[in-house]
This record gives sequence, C-alpha cells and structure tokens, in this order.
Amino acid sequence: MMNVMMLMWAQGAVTVAGSLVSANPLLTAVSVPEMNMLDMAMKGGWIMVVLGVLSVVCFYILFERCYVIRKAGKEDPRFMEKIKDYMHSGEIKAAMTYCRTVNTPSARMIEKGISRLGRPINDVQMAIENVGNLEVAKLEKGLAVVATISGGAPMLGFLGTVTGMVRAFYEMANAGSGNVDITLLSGGIYEAMITTVGGLIVGIIAMFAYNYLVMLVDRVVNKMESRTMEFMDLLNGPAK
Repeated sequence: MMNVMMLMWAQGAVTVAGSLVSANPLLTAVSVPEMNMLDMAMKGGWIMVVLGVLSVVCFYILFERCYVIRKAGKEDPRFMEKIKDYMHSGEIKAAMTYCRTVNTPSARMIEKGISRLGRPINDVQMAIENVGNLEVAKLEKGLAVVATISGGAPMLGFLGTVTGMVRAFYEMANAGSGNVDITLLSGGIYEAMITTVGGLIVGIIAMFAYNYLVMLVDRVVNKMESRTMEFMDLLNGPAK
C-alpha cells in the first residue's frame, strides 16, 4: 500500500513539473546560437575586406623576406680565410670569382673592395660602404609596408567601429521612439566592434612581423660590418 502511494505521488510531481515548465517560458531550454567567426567577419562590411587584403600582404612579405634574409645570412665560415689566402697568393681574379660564387651581400661588398685594389684606402672603404648601403636597402625591401600595416590596420578598425555606431544610431533615430528595441542597438554595436577586433589582430601580427624582420636584417648587417672590418684589416696589415 505504501509503495503504491509513493508511486502515485511521484507521478503527480512529474505532471506538476511538466505543467510548470510549459506554463513558464523562462524554464524552457533556450538554444543560444554559437558564435561563428566567419559570419561575424562578413558582417564587418567593406573594412573587413580591406583588413583581409592587408593581412595577406603582411604574411606574403613576412615569408618572402624571411627566405631572402636567411639566404643572405648563410655564408661559408671560412669565407674570409679563403679570401686572405687568395690575396696573399696574389690571385686577385680567383678571389673575385670566389666572391661571385658565394653571392651574398658580404661577398659582393668584398668583391667591390677587391676590384678597387691599388686605389687609396679611403676610396676602397667608400666603395664597400656604398655597396653595403645598397645591399641593406635590398634586405629592407617591404619592411616599410609591414610597418604601415601595423599602424594603419587598427586605425581602419576604429574607423569601421565609428561608422558602424553612426549607422546604428541613425537606424534608431529613423525607427522612432516607440519602435526602439535593445536588440537594434546591441546588434549594431557588436557588428561595429568586429572591425576593431579585426584591425587590432592584423596590426598586432604586423607589428611582431616587422620587429622580427628587423632583427633578421640586423644580424646580416652585423655580419657585413664584421667582414668589412676583416677585409680592411687585411689591406692595412703587413704584406707577407
């Protein structure tokens, strides 16, 4: 008898709970749509397209410059020793041919210095420095674009946010006082903020890319300066 009464009580509780859930919509399960980053990016408007193009340009310059700069930094550790051997043996043409074979910024600088042998030391050093300046300019090609993207992308993002906010408030003003809904304002605001997020992401990536490329260029420049000093010491040293 007791078991039958408990079973009836449990069934009644389930029935009451079901009626409460159906009567109160707050108790029903609400399916919240998941945030899709691609859809959000598409809602950012034409500024997101510009930011996408800038990000592609930034990554292209980053990978292309990394390949070029790393290739320029690779050099035979015995490069200057071989140059000294050629110079001491009087094989000037062989030394220049070896520099063309190595084909690095340092080698091209040394080749220019060897081609100026017989002239005053200052003329030789000036010729080497001129070639070095040209080589550094080649290595830094595209870095100004990355620096511009790092500073311009966040500004474009802020511009998109401002224009989006203006559009949202304009729609609210046209809707009238009686038709203003919180969803109208919140939807316009979050769509406007998407451009700020996109601009900051592109700008941060470009900033790190620029600093990384500058670090790589500095390494190559230090190596070029070291080779120049060794070559000048070779010219100023006593003849064997």
